[in-house]
Amino acid sequence: MIVKNGVQVFFDEGYVEELRGKRVGVVTNHSAQYPGRGHLVDLLIKSGVEVKVIFTPEHGLMGDRPAGEHYPDGTYGGIPVYSLYGPRYKPPVEVIKELNAVMYSIQDVGVRFYTYISTLFYTLESSGKAGVRVMVLDNPNPLTGLIVEGPILDPGLRSFIGIWSIPIRYGLTAGELASLFNAEADIKADLTVIKLRGWFRGMWFDETGLPWPKPSPAMVSLESAIMYPGIGLFEGTNVNEGRGTDKPFRVIGAPWLNNVKLIDEASTLGLSGVELRPVVYRPMGTGVKYSGEDCRGVEFVIKNRVNLRPVKVALALINIINRIHPGKFNFIKRNGSYHFDYLVGKVNVRGLLMSGDIDEVMRVVDEGIEDYLRRVKRYMMYGDDNG
Repeated sequence: MIVKNGVQVFFDEGYVEELRGKRVGVVTNHSAQYPGRGHLVDLLIKSGVEVKVIFTPEHGLMGDRPAGEHYPDGTYGGIPVYSLYGPRYKPPVEVIKELNAVMYSIQDVGVRFYTYISTLFYTLESSGKAGVRVMVLDNPNPLTGLIVEGPILDPGLRSFIGIWSIPIRYGLTAGELASLFNAEADIKADLTVIKLRGWFRGMWFDETGLPWPKPSPAMVSLESAIMYPGIGLFEGTNVNEGRGTDKPFRVIGAPWLNNVKLIDEASTLGLSGVELRPVVYRPMGTGVKYSGEDCRGVEFVIKNRVNLRPVKVALALINIINRIHPGKFNFIKRNGSYHFDYLVGKVNVRGLLMSGDIDEVMRVVDEGIEDYLRRVKRYMMYGDDNG
């Protein structure tokens, strides 16, 4: 393999010796694998580490629970498993106080509203309060560490799908993000990052040699992950975002959508890196928009992933759909608030899209990115393509 993930480095380079015989908690799911050898928890036990408790994020330990589904505590091989996706989101401080160390190993997708990084934030916070060491076993950012897309989250919109003021596509690994959280939120956790070996910022996941772990049920491929920073925004609308199909986040549609007109209008905008193709599909599944209905839609065919900016593509399409389907397209509310606002991270974007001011929308997407890149440089642990 070209790249070794943090789990491999932890065992191959002897870090496991530091925890042999120690009481450890592991924040993890199915993705924490040493390829060809097995799961982190099983390997820890075989190595003489006393795994006292497991904490699991959204989608559960096996990564098979649907998005947004809260699930109860359980056990794994007799080890207590604490759910960190309802009713609690934070590892209990009183549980962590009984440990010598907490380990975090979860493959995310490099997108702010993908909730595993919120679990990382709360892991640092609880461990810091408990005075217990945190070890983050790093994983590659599947979307590279070079491409960043806003908007940057307004602090007033902080939530579990937007835990800190970073862009939608933030361009950091979990280890780098942990360092940022620890410093900027003044958490003061005793943090150790087990770094990747062989990874450079320009690498996409399929260039690492590591197997795609399907981080969550709908993240079926790298292509889905590439489109997710933009197409995930459709979760805040009444347009299906590909859930309930074999191409999640690679198609959008609705029974009422004029997909041909949408593609015609989008073709005048010069959207880079992607081709839009008309499709008709039928999503299926519990909680899926338009389940069992034929949706006229658009399929996204990635042509140049380096030039592609999925956030801008999605916002441009939302603007067009609103214009060509007044009264049919709308933003949806959850618990009395517009879900889209929390996804996009800016309160004014929805209004700008409804008013048709797409140029101002695109300006907002780029706003503050240069400052962000200067701000996060101190947390970057890996070099560019040239090492």
